[in-house]
Amino acid sequence: MFDSFVLHTLETAAGTTGTRSSLPMILLLVVMVVGMYFLMIRPQRKQQKKDQEMRESTQVGDEITTIGGIMGRVVTVKEDSLIIETGADRNKMKIARWAIQVNNTAAEKQRAEQEAAKAAMAKQREEKAAAKKNKGKKDGADKS
Repeated sequence: MFDSFVLHTLETAAGTTGTRSSLPMILLLVVMVVGMYFLMIRPQRKQQKKDQEMRESTQVGDEITTIGGIMGRVVTVKEDSLIIETGADRNKMKIARWAIQVNNTAAEKQRAEQEAAKAAMAKQREEKAAAKKNKGKKDGADKS
């Protein structure tokens, strides 16, 4: 009798009996799966979507780099392939659309837009600072 009482007390303390102990484990598992989705799967899908849009928006005249490191200018665009010119002697190569790693022309345009936005922000800050400085001078002149 004493052994069964001790065994029952140890089981209750360890939480091995009852359905209450399985609920926190299930909730923890659900939280971990949701966390993995937001930390790993969702960003990867966003990146894949961005890469796919870049590959679909490639046009004639764009400079690209393939996954093999070959750089060239797009000459012809087809549904699932491209023909690019490489080198000074204008060798032509047919590549699959999925083999495009970077659209250098689009990347350059994006960098230029970002730099222009930064320059505009800096100009606005300078104008605000100058306006604040002029306002301070006016207020000082009005008080005297």
